[in-house]
Amino acid sequence: MLFQIFSLLLEVVAGVLGGACLLRLYMQYQRIPMSSRSGNPLGRFVFALTDWLVLPLRRFVPSAGRWDLSSLLAAWLIELAMFSLLWAFTSFVASYVSVLILAAFGVVRLVISGLTGLVIVYAVLSWVQSHTVLSDIIERLVAPFLAPIRRFVPLVGGVDLSPLVLLVLLQVAAIVLGHLQGVALL
Repeated sequence: MLFQIFSLLLEVVAGVLGGACLLRLYMQYQRIPMSSRSGNPLGRFVFALTDWLVLPLRRFVPSAGRWDLSSLLAAWLIELAMFSLLWAFTSFVASYVSVLILAAFGVVRLVISGLTGLVIVYAVLSWVQSHTVLSDIIERLVAPFLAPIRRFVPLVGGVDLSPLVLLVLLQVAAIVLGHLQGVALL
């Protein structure tokens, strides 16, 4: 029971911090203004959660074009710390190589779950027709993933089913990821 509680708390903290690092990476890639002057509340939140780790990493890890690799490395390091603590808590049962593999799969899992959350928030906000800075940012983050689906899935009675299709595809990706993780750890 104690291990489950410890594991849950670690997953929540690592999920929030790692997810914020990945959101920072993606928002910078999309060139979404994140400074306090931009009026972007999500950007301020992401900076507050990630600056302590991303900024020092930038001294050593250069960006690759529009990709902020220090944010990606920060997400991986957070996942690595989480799995290392769980590994130590289980008395070092498996090899540390499996911890490194789990951290890499953990980052991909964070991408899938983060995008799932964004799509759900986007769908809910599209129902209530709220025109706020936050809804515009979320739409801008989700639109690149919905655009290819919208080419193949027509509106049904004026309802856009592309978010539903994307959610199903993300769930399939999560299942495939789980299978690949199991194979990688054999």
